[in-house]
Amino acid sequence: MRSSELLLATVKEVPADAEVTSHQLMLRAGMIRKLASGLYTWLPMGLRVLRKIERIVREEMDASGAQEVLMPVVQPAELWQESGRWELYGAELLRIHDRHQRAFCLGPTHEEVITELVRNEVQSYKQLPLNLYQIQTKFRDEIRPRFGVMRAREFTMKDAYSFHIDEACLQKTYRKMHAAYSTIFTRIGLEFRAVLADTGAIGGNASHEFHVLADSGEDEIAFSDSSEFAANVEMAEALPLEASGDSVIELEKVATPNAKSIDEVASLFNVDTSATIKTLLVAADEEHCDAPLVALALRGDHQLNAIKAANQRIVAKPLRMASDEEIAKAQGCKPGSIGPLQSSVPLLVDRSAAQLPHFICGANED
Repeated sequence: MRSSELLLATVKEVPADAEVTSHQLMLRAGMIRKLASGLYTWLPMGLRVLRKIERIVREEMDASGAQEVLMPVVQPAELWQESGRWELYGAELLRIHDRHQRAFCLGPTHEEVITELVRNEVQSYKQLPLNLYQIQTKFRDEIRPRFGVMRAREFTMKDAYSFHIDEACLQKTYRKMHAAYSTIFTRIGLEFRAVLADTGAIGGNASHEFHVLADSGEDEIAFSDSSEFAANVEMAEALPLEASGDSVIELEKVATPNAKSIDEVASLFNVDTSATIKTLLVAADEEHCDAPLVALALRGDHQLNAIKAANQRIVAKPLRMASDEEIAKAQGCKPGSIGPLQSSVPLLVDRSAAQLPHFICGANED
């Protein structure tokens, strides 16, 4: 095609909402155009790039033994109600009705659909393992679409789903997928890390995310330049602190009537907040804990990692903080007086707090 016939709509100025360099360059180069919030039209040059990426993905997925399928974007509500995710998925799930008032949704993912397919088509264990993938449009009603096509409401996703006869079979496919993803990112020419990540509500006991290293983005990872270690901050564990050598001092109870927060307590005793321990009460998992609440103790200068907390076996999912009434019933005090000593509920202590030779904490008394 001659250049004079090509729709190549380059621009010099970009909209103010184009925050990151990749979004700005794609607009200036005439690769995409914004239709509405989180919705983009791919122009000829951009679509050529997208198709090249899809080709690389297909080649590596096919080489791994996966088979390509194509599932509907519109999914019946019955499947999501059966899985329990119709209500749990939240506002990102765009629910619609047809002319007969039957409920459907625009698929943000396809676990329900692929499971329906396999349970109807696979009749024998001899048909397993089975790894099916697709490159399909998804829709998630993001509250704040950002970064152009990187965090759009409508987007193209390659999603794969595998089915197995046992754990060993699963692990073999998992390793194949890990290798395939690594090859895909390498062929595209991106610097990346495969990081340990939270498995989420429907995950298993292990998960990896492939992160491209960039100055922009919403996730933070911890990785080593001298080893293969890499982890999402929700999964990364802090290194043990070196022993301070401080001697253990005798326990002493001191009244602090006007100091309720960690900062106020630290100021009262003229210490850094790192020398204090704060204790939070959260709802317990009824299946794995006899008590209604669980106490979480962490260093005063640290913030609770909600994902790590929710991943504890005896903690309820999703994480829920205890109310003032629940705290008073369990510990007999107000929230500002909770402490880890003589706790009436199960106690989980963060490693950094457990290593403090001496500290200031609540006494479970007002």
